[in-house]
Amino acid sequence: MGKKQRDCITCGGPVGYLDRQHCCRCWRRMKEQAAKATCPSCGKDRVLQPDTGRCTTCSRVCEKCGHPVRSPQNRLCRECRRRGDRLAVQQPCPRCGKPGHLRETTGWCGHCSRPRQGKQPPRICRDCGALRRHAGLGLCSACWQKHPDRPFVRGERLRKQLTDPPAWLDDFVAHVAARNCVARACGFITSLDRLLHDGQPHSPQALLERSRRPGRSMGPFARALEDFFTQRGLAMPTDQAERLAAGRRKRRVDAVPEPLRPAVIAFDAARMRSQDRARRASTRPRSDHTLETALAIMRDLADFLVNHRGKDDWALVDVHDIEAFLATLPKGRKRRLTVLRQFFRFARSQHIVLVDPTRTLTAKEPSGFRGRTLTLDQQRALFRRWTTDQRVHPHEALMGMLALLHGASSSEVRMLRIDDIDGAAQTVRLGKRPRPVPLDPASWTVLERCLAHREAWPTTNPHVMVTKGTKAGRSPASAAYLSHVLDDCGYPPRMIRSTRLVDLVNTMDPKLVAAAFGMDAQGVLAYLADRIDPGRLPQWVSNDQRTQ
Repeated sequence: MGKKQRDCITCGGPVGYLDRQHCCRCWRRMKEQAAKATCPSCGKDRVLQPDTGRCTTCSRVCEKCGHPVRSPQNRLCRECRRRGDRLAVQQPCPRCGKPGHLRETTGWCGHCSRPRQGKQPPRICRDCGALRRHAGLGLCSACWQKHPDRPFVRGERLRKQLTDPPAWLDDFVAHVAARNCVARACGFITSLDRLLHDGQPHSPQALLERSRRPGRSMGPFARALEDFFTQRGLAMPTDQAERLAAGRRKRRVDAVPEPLRPAVIAFDAARMRSQDRARRASTRPRSDHTLETALAIMRDLADFLVNHRGKDDWALVDVHDIEAFLATLPKGRKRRLTVLRQFFRFARSQHIVLVDPTRTLTAKEPSGFRGRTLTLDQQRALFRRWTTDQRVHPHEALMGMLALLHGASSSEVRMLRIDDIDGAAQTVRLGKRPRPVPLDPASWTVLERCLAHREAWPTTNPHVMVTKGTKAGRSPASAAYLSHVLDDCGYPPRMIRSTRLVDLVNTMDPKLVAAAFGMDAQGVLAYLADRIDPGRLPQWVSNDQRTQ
């Protein structure tokens, strides 16, 4: 170094160069620091390798697993080296063929050398008598799967697992065990176990809401919980019926063409508000079926206007469009026109249209009965079918006999309960009829056959007609099931019932028929035929001629 020129501004040492302000040591340290950068792996200031972008130590990684290798002499990390050493000394086992450490005593690997726990020898099942493996309670697996004590064993195990078991747990186990098969009852208890261990509230209402499946069906487990909780007053029923009705209305509204859809949505909302007000006022609200039928008619009208009349605005609809639409289904003119009048009155009140196109339209129809009836030979054939043919389903025979001889409707038979039957007097209570209906011997025999069929089901359903879907609950059979129960005989229930009502009204006083059936007097008059009995006319004429 040359002659001292100045002191280093960092350490105070002598600086021998004219163009520098740092000594040689500080200058070298600054150059080394400028070549360093923060390593992305270890976070230290190091000279990064150009190929890896990391420091020298972090650039050395294992060839197998990619973990860092500290020593420059090694190509594998410590775990990979140890694993390789263990695999190098392994040999294939002569018993299982897998590589392993062979034991000197057996010559096999450790897994094969360990003594196995021997299975219990087969024993005679105390139920079926077969020589099989023991599953529990001295039973084989097949007999244990259907043993009636399985749900109670599963419920007791669940009670021991819970720190604070609910007070209704034993009653629920007995409830599902009495109404379902063993496998389904155990499945319900397992589902309840999952809900009780999910860390959420365990109140009956909360459990019922969490048990529901998303979609159109809430599932058999949710229905079982609903029947149990509502029967004991522990929870309120779910709104499943309202959800299904809302889904049906939404599907009908979504099928309306886009330009005409807002008015239909507003119409549906107004009718829903009207239904809610009627329900709160304890009057007669429109049923969900009525609301859905009206939306279906509006959907058909909107499709007709867009596809056949070329109109995409309700203000363009005139009386000719309505007439053309009603002509597509002449038999439904009266019902369709009623709905259209309601819609266009609403549309005019909301200033959607200026003129009501249905104001001048009428739907005049004969007020008399226009349905089909059975002939006398057809009635005799059906009577023989339901009273003598044992291959006929008991539900079909009961529905047919009550409709043919007693004029029972599908809803009356559907809602018939065990409590409505008087075995001593051989009478039943049907619907809103003021008096019990006495049954003839043929009808009573058919009813007993239906009750015997019901006894074969393990059910506590209070209704006479129990199906596979209702045997585990307390609800009646569906209306769709009753509408198809007479398909095998070839005649619908309404036709058979109408035959009986027409005969009674035309041979007796209509007021007496209305009083006996619990019907409105105006409704009974529709069945009154405007004619004279042909069997009586010749005798009346002959007597008149004799007087002359």
